[in-house]
Amino acid sequence: MADRPGGVAAQRLPGRARPRPQVRGPVVTAVAGALALACLLAVPAGERSASGAGSAEPSGPDRSSAAASSAPAPGGPDDTAAPPTTPPPRSFTLVAAGDVLLHPALWDQARADAAASGRPGHDFRPLLAGVKPLVSGADVAVCHLETPLAPAGGPYAGYPAFSVPPEIAPALADTGFDVCSTASNHTYDRGADGVDRTLAGLDAAGIRHAGSARDPAEANAVTLVPAGEARMALLSYTYGFNGVDPPGGQAWRSNPIDEARILADAARARAAGADVVVVALHWGLEYQHEPTDQQRTLGPTLVRSPDVDLVLGHHAHVVQPVEHVDGEWVVYGMGNFVAHQSTARPRTEEGLLMRFTFTEGAAGWRATAAEYAPLLVERAAPPVRLVDVGAALAAGGEPARRARLQQAWDTSVSVVGSLGAPDHGLRPTSG
Repeated sequence: MADRPGGVAAQRLPGRARPRPQVRGPVVTAVAGALALACLLAVPAGERSASGAGSAEPSGPDRSSAAASSAPAPGGPDDTAAPPTTPPPRSFTLVAAGDVLLHPALWDQARADAAASGRPGHDFRPLLAGVKPLVSGADVAVCHLETPLAPAGGPYAGYPAFSVPPEIAPALADTGFDVCSTASNHTYDRGADGVDRTLAGLDAAGIRHAGSARDPAEANAVTLVPAGEARMALLSYTYGFNGVDPPGGQAWRSNPIDEARILADAARARAAGADVVVVALHWGLEYQHEPTDQQRTLGPTLVRSPDVDLVLGHHAHVVQPVEHVDGEWVVYGMGNFVAHQSTARPRTEEGLLMRFTFTEGAAGWRATAAEYAPLLVERAAPPVRLVDVGAALAAGGEPARRARLQQAWDTSVSVVGSLGAPDHGLRPTSG
């Protein structure tokens, strides 16, 4: 878990004691009764008859005073004022996305988009614009930046040792992302400089981060992110680093998956004030929809801990199932958010955007709604664009495109629900 020490925490206002209302009943004395009777007898009989003696409603200017005298006293048993309403429970929405894995074709598209608007460099915002409403509409949005950022102007490189245009960071911020996990098998592709540049680029874009670090203090810091009226902690770990040793032997630079450490870090996050703790894991087998034995064992173990509320998976580059475990959720793999792989097409063009609603109850915060949006990187013809599949299908269009969108929808729905998650309330955001 790495971020600038002293992450911003949501402020809570202390509760205020409400004054107890005073209950006052009518007070009638013998003197008041006698005076009222004397006044009544002093009125001539004809006038009493004209005004309707004994009537509940007097005429003329005495009507208001008589009505007031007959009204129940404030706070009495006949008071019809509406009782104070109970405020709704506090809640927030969280969205999360799969791998941000930039390949040369994507930065070529970003360069073309920048040139089309008369700007130099790369503009990744048009590539991501199709999902901006979903991302920016959440209270907190989590991305997974798998590859290190290059220096401004390059040089850039794709697989196997990535170094990608830094303009992706402000584009992610513009799309609505608040925090990124950064522990992956490519974290060390460009050594310590690559780690430092990546985190500096996220800082400059206003995106918090967890999973890699520039110094030991940052490695030990808890990444706390405001989430509506709550505070969310993000932790990030990876299965390995493609055989690359930590730069300079500095093992604190990033976080390998270790169950005991994850649970200890989650307890630290809770103690630091996190209302919800999210664990991001770079794990599983590439191009395989089915979770591995490690995933099926570790994921449920973590969410059964009182200190972990949600597990988010990355790395497989294809959609994997979502599982409901004792009232909480494990997302085994969200596929690619943006990528342009030649391997395992068309499955590597598909991904998920997850959306959870967390609500505060007597036992704390818990996910009370779970949704997903199938995504597709459309690359059959330029321009390359990321689309919300459900929204694109609803908009209609050309038959061949609709057939590809339907294929992505059907694959995602089938895989996501294969462990019974729809039986526990998981739903697509549209469709």
